[in-house]
Amino acid sequence: MPLSLFFFLDGVVFATWVVRIPSIKDHLGVTTGGLGVALMCMSIGTGLAMTVSGRLCARFGTRPVVLAAITMLSLAVPLIALPGTIVALCVTLAGTGLCYGVLNIGLNSAAVEAEQATERPVMSMLHGLWSAGGLAGALLGGLLATLLTTLQHFLLVSALVLTCTAVLARPLLRGRLPAVRPVRPARGGRGGFGLALALCGALAGCAAFGEGAVADWSVLHLRDDLHAEASLAAFGFSAYSVAIAFARLTGSHLVRRHGPTAVLVTGALLALGGILAASWTGSVAVAFAGFVAVGLGLANVFPLAIAQAGALGGPSGVSLASTIGHTGMLGGPPLIGFLAEQIGLAGALSAVAVTSGAIVPLALYFRTGSSRKALT
Repeated sequence: MPLSLFFFLDGVVFATWVVRIPSIKDHLGVTTGGLGVALMCMSIGTGLAMTVSGRLCARFGTRPVVLAAITMLSLAVPLIALPGTIVALCVTLAGTGLCYGVLNIGLNSAAVEAEQATERPVMSMLHGLWSAGGLAGALLGGLLATLLTTLQHFLLVSALVLTCTAVLARPLLRGRLPAVRPVRPARGGRGGFGLALALCGALAGCAAFGEGAVADWSVLHLRDDLHAEASLAAFGFSAYSVAIAFARLTGSHLVRRHGPTAVLVTGALLALGGILAASWTGSVAVAFAGFVAVGLGLANVFPLAIAQAGALGGPSGVSLASTIGHTGMLGGPPLIGFLAEQIGLAGALSAVAVTSGAIVPLALYFRTGSSRKALT
């Protein structure tokens, strides 16, 4: 369906930016801490957008919001390559973050609508297509790293995404589904209802912290710490994207067969071991394997959490949980940058082990009688 293609395109755009982070850093001559400040501005822009995106979806419909947001994001990405100062980069990334935040809420709210209309768990599959788009964008970035400048690369991808958006706009709108019907909390149960949404957000945030850290810093770690060539380092993110895409495309089957708790706990422990191996090894091959383990482990946590939040609260539930979750994805990388200034990038990436471990008690909480309906 057209919605799945927009998840794919979003992944392409995100990976296009990620694989060029080292070249943008070199162009400006900033430290990892300075880059962390710039990434924080993107986080702020995304967080602000998420606070209002649920209302935009409720008023105008999820799919028109998706079309407007992906158009604005495609136009914004080439601007990231233009700044000559760190201040200008911060402003540009803040604007890009606004577009990305609106698109994220629109896509996930539309996915919840699709789940309710079809009565099938499609969220993991759609997020898998986002990861497949990330893989495609990373592979393309690796191939173009030595052939095009950053601006030329961004302009090429922007033109491709805008063309696809124009072609797919009518089919997307024609396939619009009925709006999500939020669950009504039982009398006297609003406190527990709000807690369930908050815990969905916390679960998503723990996974997103790891995803954001690996996405924004893995290429730099491979290049600077392990001395991999720029193109090879870009393919490191590709390997991570392959792992996430595979795990998400098979995620619904795994949840039906083993249950959500087993998937969450096993994934968390796999990610914990993987990030420690990738951070502290001296081998590029071991680092690749570690990032693959992180991808496999964290892949289904975020989709499960957001799907449940949407089922509970509709677009507003998606907005709340996504805001908390993406605080991890977009706030984590700046924190990694600040830590890297103090203890080195390997030590900073090890923080992902902490957030991955935190998934375990959250997943076990969802097995208790008071929250047995969560994530099922």
